[in-house]
Amino acid sequence: MSDVIWSQRPSLRRPVLVAAFGGWNDAGDAASAAVEFISARFEPREIAHIDPDEFIDFTSVRPMVTLSEGRTREIEWPATTISAATVPGADGDLAILQGAEPSLRWRRYSEAVVEAARELDARMVITLGSLLADVPHTRPVSISGIASDGALVDRLGFEHTSYEGPTGIVGVLQHVCAEAGLTSVSLWASVPHYVAAAPNPKVALALVRAFEGAAGVVVDAGELESAADDYERQVSAAVASDPEVKAFVERLESAADEEVEDSPPVRLPSADAIANDFQRFLRQRPGADS
Repeated sequence: MSDVIWSQRPSLRRPVLVAAFGGWNDAGDAASAAVEFISARFEPREIAHIDPDEFIDFTSVRPMVTLSEGRTREIEWPATTISAATVPGADGDLAILQGAEPSLRWRRYSEAVVEAARELDARMVITLGSLLADVPHTRPVSISGIASDGALVDRLGFEHTSYEGPTGIVGVLQHVCAEAGLTSVSLWASVPHYVAAAPNPKVALALVRAFEGAAGVVVDAGELESAADDYERQVSAAVASDPEVKAFVERLESAADEEVEDSPPVRLPSADAIANDFQRFLRQRPGADS
């Protein structure tokens, strides 16, 4: 019996499947916020879910009790949902997977995600993650990537990661998708470890922009851009009020600037790539001819 429970099986045009998970892979709630924002922009419909009973420890990720019409108590179980949206003007449609990081049976869970991707005829699986790092909030967000194709990260212009150590479901899922022959990209953003506020809109915005480049799907992120600007101003004001924190952030800024100076020149996209991206943007604007 399949762990993927379908409510409908839509006809999609070779979709990109984008996924994020709450928990260990989601510092500052940035990855979840990015996928939630992408979902809100395209208003997808839920088409399937993965049964949580086999994968979630309900003592660590607890169900929620809600009141319906102020009277009836209902239980909301933590689950992995899969939604789908058509994206007119783009090269393909979109599938969105959201949920908490599973507590149990990661191999079986990953196989269920691969099954769903194949059922949808997904052309690519993109997972988003965020991690705490010694980075200043005042500098551009660093995005690193892992891909099933070694040249894909270079082609997308992301940094290669040399990380070795514990991993979460995002790392496991990337590996399983690659082994299954699915084109897959895992994008990770660095979150300043000294900022406790969550979600972090600046990091979420960076993940959304990285997703755009990988998926070839344009996301109207004006609202998130405003939230990111407000976030940076508020954090900067808080940092300026504490001399010790201010000195610490200044050290991080100096280290980040030195690293940029020592890095090789950034490879700019070709004129054809810029033109293609611009034409894609025009096609996906509201009111554009289909």
